[in-house]
Amino acid sequence: MLTPRTTLTRRVLAALDATPSRIPVLLGGCGSGRSVVMQQLRERIGRTSAHYVDVDRTASTPERFLRAVTAASPFAVGDVAATGTRASFDATLAFLTRARAGGGEPATFLLDEFLELRTFESFPGLRRVLHDLVDALAASSNRFVLSSRYAARTLRLLRDRSARFEVIHVPALTAEDTLDLLGPPAESSASDGQDAEFIARAVHALGDGRPSYVQALGAELTATRERGEPGGADAVSALVALMAPGGALAKLCAFSYELRLHRARGYGALKAILEILAEEEGLTLTEISLRLQRTPGSTKDYLSWLEDVDLVTAAQKRYRYVDPLLRVWVRLHCRVNAASEEELVRDVHRYAMPRLPSPSEPVRPPAPEPEPEPALVMAAAGPAPDDERKEWGIIEID
Repeated sequence: MLTPRTTLTRRVLAALDATPSRIPVLLGGCGSGRSVVMQQLRERIGRTSAHYVDVDRTASTPERFLRAVTAASPFAVGDVAATGTRASFDATLAFLTRARAGGGEPATFLLDEFLELRTFESFPGLRRVLHDLVDALAASSNRFVLSSRYAARTLRLLRDRSARFEVIHVPALTAEDTLDLLGPPAESSASDGQDAEFIARAVHALGDGRPSYVQALGAELTATRERGEPGGADAVSALVALMAPGGALAKLCAFSYELRLHRARGYGALKAILEILAEEEGLTLTEISLRLQRTPGSTKDYLSWLEDVDLVTAAQKRYRYVDPLLRVWVRLHCRVNAASEEELVRDVHRYAMPRLPSPSEPVRPPAPEPEPEPALVMAAAGPAPDDERKEWGIIEID
């Protein structure tokens, strides 16, 4: 089980209980714990009052999605028969916005990976599905929580939309969260407690605070201790094992890599840029274009597509991976021959050594972050686009 995100859950519930209710939008990458939080919210609100919908798994055609959502709903469905793609999507919107819980109370819908409804835009008459969706939700008296792994796309979609949408970036685990997740040391001596704190800080740093990475590292350390093998307290050795071919972290990184690239354009060129940045980060557009042997204009397009699916980010015109451990995976696995054991150990140590904490550094609870004012939650989304009529707009060049 992941550490319950109590503060995050409270913030979402406060948004839902506001008058009028706001629409929380949870943003976080693969393995950030978004779906776990959504499912915890369903249990907290109650299964008869909240309907959780895994859009990623059910968005196939508008007709089948309508049937899937209404068949599993705890709310009264009524007559939702529809024929055709547009009519089925409109019926889905009508159900989401008009359904009621017991006693006529507003229904609560938890739409996990809601951007996957973009799948419907390949059908006739459904070119602006996501715009229609957010406008309909904003006008409804029902309560909604949305989530997505694609922060850049979500922020662009919500630009200049209703103030009801409250963007919440799912925070990384803290070192204290990691210590709770790993559990207490086997013994209660002071030295064992200090060792447990150091291991927790190391796991937190090497896992970049990402719940799925931290959980995998913790599980590997526990398994090593239970087998009676040396290395039960060595987080770096655990990371080496997990990043080897077939290791749990190697599989998680491969999933994130393929999923995001398949949602972007320019698959082959994007892989090449990721390989270039795996060798050296912090490169400028010009430096990347020279190594890619493409023009700066086309390279800028490729980089914007990578930013669009949150694989890279730019700071001071220099590009880096959003997920540092994914960079290690690309170095190790995106090659003709599998990395040797020596190369695996070398690259993992290169990643790990600068991140390992000092043994004397204690684990302290993080200072509470001030809650943003509701009116300011969309400020980070940037200015409204010049052309409101343009469709998805994947390419945005400064």
